[in-house]
Amino acid sequence: MRKTTKLILFYLMIICGTTVCAGKISFSVTTNKPGAIYKPGEKMIFRIQLQKDGKPVVGKKLVWKREGDDKKTVSGELESGIKPVEVSTSIGKAGFVRLRITAYDKKSNKKIAKFDGGAGASPNKLRGLTEPTDFDKFWNAQKRRLKKVPLKYKMTPITAKNPKLSGFDVKIDCAGGKPVSGYFFKPKNAVAKSLPAIITFRAYGVSGARHDEKFASKGMLSFDINAHGIANGQSKEFYKKLSRGELKNYGLTKNRNREKSYFLGMLLRVIRALDFIKSQPEWDGKNLIVSGGSQAGFQALAAAGLDKDVSLCCVSKPWLCDLGGIRLGRLKGWRPGYTKALDYFDPANHAKRIKCQTIIDIGLGDYVCTPSAVSVMFNNIKAPKKLIYIQGATHGFTPRGVKNNSKYFLNKHLENICKNILDVQ
Repeated sequence: MRKTTKLILFYLMIICGTTVCAGKISFSVTTNKPGAIYKPGEKMIFRIQLQKDGKPVVGKKLVWKREGDDKKTVSGELESGIKPVEVSTSIGKAGFVRLRITAYDKKSNKKIAKFDGGAGASPNKLRGLTEPTDFDKFWNAQKRRLKKVPLKYKMTPITAKNPKLSGFDVKIDCAGGKPVSGYFFKPKNAVAKSLPAIITFRAYGVSGARHDEKFASKGMLSFDINAHGIANGQSKEFYKKLSRGELKNYGLTKNRNREKSYFLGMLLRVIRALDFIKSQPEWDGKNLIVSGGSQAGFQALAAAGLDKDVSLCCVSKPWLCDLGGIRLGRLKGWRPGYTKALDYFDPANHAKRIKCQTIIDIGLGDYVCTPSAVSVMFNNIKAPKKLIYIQGATHGFTPRGVKNNSKYFLNKHLENICKNILDVQ
């Protein structure tokens, strides 16, 4: 392993369940190997205890199901006790197993708690399909196409909650048929070349950009863009109408042709958003951060791969990774059906071009963005990187108390780069 890579893997064993609120029943699940990462064929032992306020809950029915990238499925039933009960399994190749457990009250047969997690075997050995031979040629052509569109934008002032900030609803001309549309905040009276910048993105769905001032309040240029180039700040019914109409199931179909894929326009807007933030006179010229989760993580990873000026990429449970992995027998997440055209958008291929530090977290129970798919993408990054597996985390849930995630490292980084900037809070 190259010393310059500085690969750091954080394998976290987290007490987890559907909730950890006081008075609620939840699962505590640990493994016989700290970190839940094994070698192929090595025995994986899950130690399972049902708890309430940290004390064992006895006599409840536990129904479990084990699936895996080896296409094997096993299920069974246990009873909760004072001591943890165990489920043992293994996987004979590099990949992950998924373990789901549901606790039932025996009398009412009602579900009282759930767990979704798993373990991996040699995830650093996972690889995806071969990338297109003209991958760089295609994206260089798209960048040239975008440069033909002048960087023109309209900045409509909006009221910031923090009186020391200036806010704008921004529309930027872009190739692909839709403008970049987002909210931009910056500290008032900042001098030229003095501020770091961050761009954040939106997860899957139809909404406007997020009115988020926290990064600008630290002393940064902050730009949050919506995924579709649509108007910001509209009514719920406005966005619902789009989600039922022209944006219904966007990106999930029509991916046979790379030029017609919905993700092409989305990534052109990502590149143009980077052009915009770098054109701002206050940008310090060295700190350019991209961040997001799920679809926003896909956009952030593509941004880091497509623009060498990005200095840090922090993503959580990124979407669309290793789309061809299902052809190699791995479990499928929630995503479009695989086509060769999608290889041009797959973060696993953009990851090979990333030059900046990248921090990624993965839910071991996330089967929207599966652990194996995200691991393939991570393995392709040659720059300094950190990977965090979170036990018991699904796509929409992360157990309370988890601090070592991508957001934690982003905040620690911001503490360092913003410490010499005038506090505008």
